[in-house]
Amino acid sequence: MTLIQIAWRNFCHRSLSSILTTLSLSLGVGLVVLVLSIYGVINEAFTRNASVGYNLVVGPKGSPLQLTLNSVFYLSQPIENLPYTEYMEFLPEAERQAIVSRFGGDSELGKRGGRYAPFIGDGFVIPLALGDYFGEFRVVGTTPLFFEKLRHGPTLEQKFTFSEGRAFLDFSEQHSYFEAVVGSRVAKEMNVGIGDEFFPTHGDPTGHGHDLGFTIVGIMDPTGTPNDRAAFVNLEGFYLMDGHAKPLEDETSQSNEELADIKSSEDVGERLAQRDDYRLLSIPAREVTSILIRTGDIMFAPGLQNTINEGIRSQAAAPVGEINKLMALIVGPLKNAILIITLITCFVAAVGILVAIYNSMNDRKRDIAVMRALGARRVTVTTIIIYESLLVAVIGALVGWILAHAAVSAYSGQIEDQTGVQVGFFTTSGNEIWILPLVILLALIAALLPAWSAYRTDVGSNLSA
Repeated sequence: MTLIQIAWRNFCHRSLSSILTTLSLSLGVGLVVLVLSIYGVINEAFTRNASVGYNLVVGPKGSPLQLTLNSVFYLSQPIENLPYTEYMEFLPEAERQAIVSRFGGDSELGKRGGRYAPFIGDGFVIPLALGDYFGEFRVVGTTPLFFEKLRHGPTLEQKFTFSEGRAFLDFSEQHSYFEAVVGSRVAKEMNVGIGDEFFPTHGDPTGHGHDLGFTIVGIMDPTGTPNDRAAFVNLEGFYLMDGHAKPLEDETSQSNEELADIKSSEDVGERLAQRDDYRLLSIPAREVTSILIRTGDIMFAPGLQNTINEGIRSQAAAPVGEINKLMALIVGPLKNAILIITLITCFVAAVGILVAIYNSMNDRKRDIAVMRALGARRVTVTTIIIYESLLVAVIGALVGWILAHAAVSAYSGQIEDQTGVQVGFFTTSGNEIWILPLVILLALIAALLPAWSAYRTDVGSNLSA
């Protein structure tokens, strides 16, 4: 019979004590693995979703982290807006001229390229307008370029696809400027489909509902990004809603009541096309909440960021960098604090191993003396005690790992819905590899005192007792 088999028989002989000691260690290990798994999910969700194809986000002066959370993750309220002319500073001369020709404004704006345009090159610039809600979900005013240029997936190569419908158009003969696309989670939780109309609320989910509604023309496939929980509307339709135009003394725009009447008429396409110049807001009345930027060359990004930040009106933030700071300054220390608590639990469980084995030594001294009398060396006896401790450690660690991953796997659906991160039973974090060596080390330390007691067992006195 091998020493491991002898150790296993001793483990089974004290079954109740062994099971309780192993269970306490399993709970400690399970907590450690669960903390590491949750942190891994949070880290991946934030880091992977910090960019879906752009490398900078531009907004009003303030907190770069707040700008990132608001514009990338749709998690906070916008503090201020930027003039539409700030967005135009990223456009080449031809696009600026087209905007001035279409919306009206100072003709000088179209006579030159934007001062940031050389940084963009073959990249793209996408404006965002935030502030409204569809239920608990953010309404994002943007352009069709959002669905054409942005990508997602681990390598940022996957285009946005639609489970139903299509992306909204710049102008539709059927719905004019009032088309919308909703993310997969929005469609599921709000129970809406193609052809349904919704009326955004202003400011917060319980705010005043706008008179103008948007018709859903597309439902996006799940992307695992914050876009799954957003409703995207045509930027021009967003501007036409009450309270979304910058007040100007000389601004002449159509009232919401008249727009609603036009929108409901049968010849909506023809009438809106005929009254396009009158209906659309002029450039001075327009504002954007933020701008998504991808530079033509990734090496241009730091230079563009510094140039923008030197100005007095706007700031540029690198989403990935801001999220890394968030993880390092807030989430990381919180994870470490919880991890320390769970490691203390493992240490207490190791003390339990020590106490359980040491208390059994009084009952086992005669057995040890018999083994010694039959020729077993001191080292052999102490090795058996150490093996018993290691059995508890290995079984406890494996059971704890299984329990933690079973819990994560059981909630994998909710985790994917909330974060977009797909997790399974065998999804592991990088730090989990150190758990088993740590538990084995604690078990070895816990076994030292009982092993030393076994080593010093006197054969003669215990055989004659």
